[in-house]
Amino acid sequence: MIGSKRPRFQPMVEGSSVTQLELFFDLVLVFAFTMVTAIAATPTSAQNILRSLLVLAVMWWAWIAYSWLANTVRADEGITRVAMFVAMGGAFIAALTIPEAFQDAPGGWSGPLVFALAYLVVRLVHLGVYLMGTGDDPALRAQVGKWGIGSIGIGTTLLIIAAMTHGTVQIGLWIAAIAGDMLWTMVAGLQWRVRSPRHFSERYGLIIIVALGESIVSIGIGVSGQPISWPITVGSLLGLAVSGLLWWSYFDVAALSAEHALARATGERQVRIARDGYTYWHFPMIVGIIGLSLGLKKVLSYVSDATHHSLTDALYGIPLYALYGGVVLYLTGLVGFKYAATGRITRSHLVAVVVLLALVAPATALPALAALAVLCAVLIALVGWDTVRDARGREQIRHAHGS
Repeated sequence: MIGSKRPRFQPMVEGSSVTQLELFFDLVLVFAFTMVTAIAATPTSAQNILRSLLVLAVMWWAWIAYSWLANTVRADEGITRVAMFVAMGGAFIAALTIPEAFQDAPGGWSGPLVFALAYLVVRLVHLGVYLMGTGDDPALRAQVGKWGIGSIGIGTTLLIIAAMTHGTVQIGLWIAAIAGDMLWTMVAGLQWRVRSPRHFSERYGLIIIVALGESIVSIGIGVSGQPISWPITVGSLLGLAVSGLLWWSYFDVAALSAEHALARATGERQVRIARDGYTYWHFPMIVGIIGLSLGLKKVLSYVSDATHHSLTDALYGIPLYALYGGVVLYLTGLVGFKYAATGRITRSHLVAVVVLLALVAPATALPALAALAVLCAVLIALVGWDTVRDARGREQIRHAHGS
């Protein structure tokens, strides 16, 4: 109607999908993933791996906050649209500052402080919009307020204090900030709402794809500037196959069965699936993919740079642990995700985890390319076994639902 006033917030409705603005928002996280992988790789050390993990946890917690918000009110309508762009600005500045998040570079502003303040902006915008967008649901508004006050009070305050410190104290404050934020979310209550299970599951599936995209980018970075050769071709295809097999293990059955369980559940059970299965268990999966990205980058640099390496050189230390351990973390998170949603444990994935852990030591004696081939072979066996063993159940989940 002409002259009618559009609402400031448009509630998300059941059956809604992810909006284009949310996909645009994720581009900032794509950049953050790249920055996290970069600081883990230059140089590769235990300290840098820990720092990368902590930064990734902070960026993840910012992202999950907006995944819940966009499931309550549409991200591309009214005030929420403006807020999403403001949050993108804060998140982008935080991502730009990742290399300085712990140690300030000479010149310019204080990197650690800029990171903490940019993160604070992202969280405050989220809290403000969430509170305003839940006016028709007093219970949800109270839940958001309780969670926001505790979460921001713990996480962002400690990060700002950490920006004024360095060394062990700084790392301790970061760990306390992240642990406090995650624990507070666990105990702050279950009065959340999942207004569109389809949107919620799709949102997290897309972030898995974003992370897997980083693993493919890492392959390209690993061979950057080198002439194409058979080792580069084989290594790149093996790396792509590993990423593809991880995609298969998530999207073939697990993601669908969890989405169906989320849609069928009601009340607190539905909230627990969303919180535990998606918000918590997806984090080790993301960490695992980033670890894999680091490993793939090192393998491809080994097989492409004949000046510093030969094809017989073995991958060892942190790069090897990242390569195999990344997949182990991913599969473990996938098991936890599916169990949280359906109550079923995927034993084949646990067997694959044990096999990969057992293969780490022998892999130190293999050429880097061979170690990657072994990893790929284990995943082929896992996916093949699951596909054949549970063919009937797979068919029902993928095609019978909703027919």
